[in-house]
Amino acid sequence: MTDIQKTSDELTILSLDTCTESCSASLVSNGKTYHELAIVPREHSQRILPMIDSVLSQANIKIADVDLIAYGRGPGSFTGIRICTSMTQGLALGQDIPVIGLSSLQTMAQAVYDDQGGEQIVAAIDARMGEVYWCQFVIKEGIAEAVSSEVVIAPDLVTLAPDTQGAILATGTGFDTYPQLLELSNELVPADNIKFPDAKSMLALAKQGYTRGLSTSVDELAPVYVRDTVTWKKLPGRE
Repeated sequence: MTDIQKTSDELTILSLDTCTESCSASLVSNGKTYHELAIVPREHSQRILPMIDSVLSQANIKIADVDLIAYGRGPGSFTGIRICTSMTQGLALGQDIPVIGLSSLQTMAQAVYDDQGGEQIVAAIDARMGEVYWCQFVIKEGIAEAVSSEVVIAPDLVTLAPDTQGAILATGTGFDTYPQLLELSNELVPADNIKFPDAKSMLALAKQGYTRGLSTSVDELAPVYVRDTVTWKKLPGRE
């Protein structure tokens, strides 16, 4: 369990994400970062644990040495979110490790900033059924902060926050599926090299969340589907 005397920079943090086509695990320990990522649709349940084992092995530590687990809480694939949350439960429960859930959209925005900078970012994940998961962010002290609510919405209903000016980087599969979203503003610039969440970019978000007191016990783990699961109509092979 986390030493309460540790600062966020001293924590050993494990992060994992399986909420989209991407599957990734990262670890920061003793100032070094270890990382595994693969684009493996429908293979997350087979790939995520070996990735976790790999980053732990590279750092020469065990799960009991981890102070905090950050997990992708969604939105994204219902199956992927369930895999991520159940894996987190399994890892954290036995060792009583605190956890922190992080938005897939925020993680994507953070990945864009980490890769190429920028001051404003919008993230859109193809949500199927003619909709996208959408959120808009600004960068404050190196961290992507939401300036809109996470929503699942039809592309023709999407709007940009009115109080933003200047270039806005656009990331995610939503822009591939619905390229008309790029017509929302002449300031939108595709960040084509970032399509999915990456556990490596979750580490900075996890540190900030820990500092803000947002980590919880594993009993309070909370996936975020955004779309009401009761109204979800599964499309074969398209979840």
